[in-house]
Amino acid sequence: MSAEREWIPADGFADALRDHTQAWHRRAERSGIIRALLRGQASRQAYALFLRNLLPAYQQLETALDENRQEPGLRQIARAEVYRAPAIVADLNALCGHDWSQTVPVLDAGHLYAARIDSLAGGEALIGHAYVRYLGDLNGGQIIRRRLVHSPGLEPEALGFYAFPAIADVGSFTTEYRAGFDRAGAEIAQSQKVLAEACVAFELNIALSEAVAAASGI
Repeated sequence: MSAEREWIPADGFADALRDHTQAWHRRAERSGIIRALLRGQASRQAYALFLRNLLPAYQQLETALDENRQEPGLRQIARAEVYRAPAIVADLNALCGHDWSQTVPVLDAGHLYAARIDSLAGGEALIGHAYVRYLGDLNGGQIIRRRLVHSPGLEPEALGFYAFPAIADVGSFTTEYRAGFDRAGAEIAQSQKVLAEACVAFELNIALSEAVAAASGI
């Protein structure tokens, strides 16, 4: 860590993350499987492949957050209520049966995403990955969930990824969780490193999305 904390914008670190990643966010919404999901054009099999390839990254991220939850910044965003790996496993069981780990492949893009998180060794750059995934799940993920109900018509048992049973009021929680990123920004030493890693996280998500779409023939 540097000896002095870097400057944080007066409007907060969450806003800095949003502004810094805005172009990547737009690209992500228009890429690969995400674009197909939003348009109601993804099959059950394509969605299962998407979840299978997100799972290793979530597992790495959630393990790292739990193991380092007392570190500056990370303690603000290591919240079990938003963890998605258990929900993804349950959804894959519903979508594909209990042998999904043998029948649904992890693509190179899925391996690379998880490997990047693992390479961060529990450091504050994990905040960038948590921002991209968890706030996206709490916000835009709800739009995707509604699309999946209509096409391809997924049953509730296969939609746990976008359900947060441990959160009584998702809207209020999202506001409070977002504020946690502001608090994290006030604790960490290398804010620019986190901003840069959030862009990397979007790039990895875009690559994964496009790889899933290509493998699914979308």
